[in-house]
Amino acid sequence: MVYYGHVRNGVIVLDGPTFPPEGAIVSVRVLKGRSSARPKAKPLSFYERYKDVIGKGKGLPSDLAKNHDHYLHGRPKK
Repeated sequence: MVYYGHVRNGVIVLDGPTFPPEGAIVSVRVLKGRSSARPKAKPLSFYERYKDVIGKGKGLPSDLAKNHDHYLHGRPKK
């Protein structure tokens, strides 16, 4: 069955005398109308995301990038 309604103050309000039964699982699909959604923000670059932690590691082994499995999991060095 299809129920119609509209959005009022951010809440979906169904029109008509009949409504889905209490506890029913529903799906909402926007048919038409204006969208007040914010435009999608430009994704952050790797640097922008991690700039606060880049270069903070002190006293790490010089071969950490190459042998991280050794230092994290005890595997043989490469």
